Amino acid sequence: MSKLLTPVSEALEHLLGSIVPLGEITLVPIEEACGLVLAREQCAAIDVPTYDNSAMDGYLINTADLNNDSAVLPVSQTIAAGHPGSPLVRGTVARIFTGAPIASGGNAVVMQENVASVAGGIRILEQPIAGQNIRLRGHDLSAGSVVLRAGHRLQAQDIGLLASLGISRVEVFRPLTVAIINTGDEVVAPGNPLAPGQLYDSNSFMLAALLQKLGLHVLKLGIVEDTLEATEAALQKAADTADCLITTGGVSVGEADYVREAVTRLGSLTLWKLAIKPGKPFSYGQIAGRPFFGLPGNPVAVFVTFLMLVRPALLKMQGATEKNIRTFPARAGFSIASTGTRQEYLRVILSKGESEIPVATPFNDQGSSLMSSLTWADGLLVVPAGRAVESGQVLEYLPFYGLL
Repeated sequence: MSKLLTPVSEALEHLLGSIVPLGEITLVPIEEACGLVLAREQCAAIDVPTYDNSAMDGYLINTADLNNDSAVLPVSQTIAAGHPGSPLVRGTVARIFTGAPIASGGNAVVMQENVASVAGGIRILEQPIAGQNIRLRGHDLSAGSVVLRAGHRLQAQDIGLLASLGISRVEVFRPLTVAIINTGDEVVAPGNPLAPGQLYDSNSFMLAALLQKLGLHVLKLGIVEDTLEATEAALQKAADTADCLITTGGVSVGEADYVREAVTRLGSLTLWKLAIKPGKPFSYGQIAGRPFFGLPGNPVAVFVTFLMLVRPALLKMQGATEKNIRTFPARAGFSIASTGTRQEYLRVILSKGESEIPVATPFNDQGSSLMSSLTWADGLLVVPAGRAVESGQVLEYLPFYGLL
């Protein structure tokens, strides 16, 4: 491995180039499929909707009967959703409700606000045209059409779409099991008293939440003491029981940072030290054929490196076709004389500016240990390495809502 810092783009390219999709397929109920990745394309077996229906509450008419603006048309029937009506008698109207089937003989629905109730029936106040306010059969989806392709990661709206087609179970790629290992004698699980010099574990809880949002299974192996033997044993256990491994801490250059040494003894490292801030000590390799991601110990660095590097790699391993992180333009609401040699990810919030492009305001302290900055921010602003930033300059912004 080179002693030079690896740029983020090169690191990501290396990760995606070395990750192989798991490829195992399982059949699950759609109510358990949100966040998982489709293994087979889904086609519509039926038209949606399966029948012509009313788009609103009103009156079903035949427009040929409207040759007199003052004509009174009697109401011959009422058609409710789920109850097909009788053929419409010419010269009459049918009271109809949203979603109800269009009876034969009718060719338009007049919304009830455009109708006056009078003795003997109703009078049309606004002349409709044929087809008005009618949702035709197959208007949303036609039978045989492809609705979702293999590799698509299912979201809540996709579950609704599958249900609308009568699909109750789908084939998905088996969700990965990801092992999380925390290192450090100073780390204590929440709920226990703190001794002097100790702090509560936040990293494993944050990582577990991030992984669960991807629909993955989490195996938390606890906090490992700072010894080479304990670190090696934990990594071996993780490689034996999980599809990939994530550690936090222990990948820097301190004398008590044993993760890197343990990984090289059990497997190999192909990435170490990136040109990213926060998150420089990030490492990547393999243990017994399982991908290993070594994240730094500071929580903000854990958060940023997971989103920028680990998340795309896990999505590929899960079989997802989505690759690129979507960014948006934002104007810097600050100035920086020099950013150094690492690409920086600033925690910011957006506000409306004078132009259409919003203004990004950074948290007042960008230290990588400040968890509060992550809950304050609504996204990350990307500052390229080696560049000065002037107020008003347009940079890339990554909203959390697109990453979490």
